[in-house]
Amino acid sequence: MNTPDDRPHDLLLAVDGGNSKTDVRLVRPDGSEVRRAVGGPFRPQALGVPAAMAVLDALVERVLGTDVPTPDSSAAVDRVRGIGRVHTIGKVRGIAAFLAGADLPEEIATLQDQVEARGWADEVYVANDTFAVLYAGSARREGVAVVCGTGVNCVAVAPDGRTATFPGLGWASGDWGGGGDLGRAALWWAVRAEDGRGPATALTEAVTAHFGRPHALDVVLAIHRGEVSDRRLAELAPAVFAAADRGDEVAWLLIDLLGDELAAMATSAARRAGLIEPEVLLGGSVAAAGHPRLLARVQERAPGPVTIVTDPPVAGAVRYAVGRWGADVSVPTGA
Repeated sequence: MNTPDDRPHDLLLAVDGGNSKTDVRLVRPDGSEVRRAVGGPFRPQALGVPAAMAVLDALVERVLGTDVPTPDSSAAVDRVRGIGRVHTIGKVRGIAAFLAGADLPEEIATLQDQVEARGWADEVYVANDTFAVLYAGSARREGVAVVCGTGVNCVAVAPDGRTATFPGLGWASGDWGGGGDLGRAALWWAVRAEDGRGPATALTEAVTAHFGRPHALDVVLAIHRGEVSDRRLAELAPAVFAAADRGDEVAWLLIDLLGDELAAMATSAARRAGLIEPEVLLGGSVAAAGHPRLLARVQERAPGPVTIVTDPPVAGAVRYAVGRWGADVSVPTGA
């Protein structure tokens, strides 16, 4: 039997749809959890909006279903494929969905329409997943958040609600950073060390060992032929940190470059939002690894004190949902 706070219209949905995974929480108005579901990445730009929404469909149906089957059950597989019907507990009060790929205004509008069309909630709020890190890390819900995971992005929010963002479209929009770019750079230097165009580096052995190939060039060819996904290059980030710890100068160079890029994004966003010495929040798996050289480099060049966000990004989505529709009215609703 449901408690009074577990009636459908009293509940809230919080979503963090990231490049590595999608995290959905069903919570009460005070933020306490009712159910959760975690699934694959939300990648509308790479896989298309229908494929990305299929991931979210399956997870929301799991947390709203009266009977939640195990992930490997036939019912769960049927729901992912869109087969059959699932009895749900009903429409909730609101859903806050912070989604990767919600970068440009038209992309945000498309995803907003997609979520609204599902009829999961009375009210829907969609924003880029970078905002989730900001809300997860800042009690005041302001400052600068830099996400450095598979990719990189940044947002700044001022006390008066002004925001500064980036297009977040990768290399073409001036972005460099995250595990993907760090891994591609490690492979680049490994190949150059192997053929003599660059200095010797421990990254050559790290690359070949990680992919189980005799030469770094073999990894390049495997990616070129479609035998290995280039997304796996993000897996090399820990190897870059490990090589730096052993004194590898190329690894130092890459970590310093990453730190400079994160600080540059934070500085630009803070300036455009009119923030002076703001709190700079670092989120994402690469930043959360907390490598001392990377953190020192960012702190040296950032526009304000740097803190690593240890709470998962979905906690920021919960905080926003509770602030907008639940018990905490201190969360701004316009950011």
